[in-house]
Amino acid sequence: MECSTDFLTDVGVVVGPRGHRRWPDAVKARIVAETLEPGVTVNEVARRYDMRPNHLSEWRRMAREGKLVLPAARGPEAEPGPMFAPMVVEELTDRAQGAGDATLEIVCGDVLIRLDAATPAARIAEIVRALGA
Repeated sequence: MECSTDFLTDVGVVVGPRGHRRWPDAVKARIVAETLEPGVTVNEVARRYDMRPNHLSEWRRMAREGKLVLPAARGPEAEPGPMFAPMVVEELTDRAQGAGDATLEIVCGDVLIRLDAATPAARIAEIVRALGA
């Protein structure tokens, strides 16, 4: 793979004296997002960034597992700007105060997920990330 790495430093990649590269997560996420565009292949994106396709496939796996957060989609079908989820807070009643069966509901479109109130925050975050993908 013989080419100039100047363009890589322009996008935020740190290229060491021996040619080793450190890819910031934001750059990885942008590159992975490019592979998700219709008609685009992993091989052509890897060539564009002078990297091996299997390296890029590893980043795609990280994104699927929620370890790499991708930027919002762009294009005509993408939502314009940030989106916020409405939050509904119900009045606390006597029954709710002592309820051992309290649940947390996550609603995303037609999907409703009910979780036990004791569900760890990290697990809730994983589920929300997966719903966003």
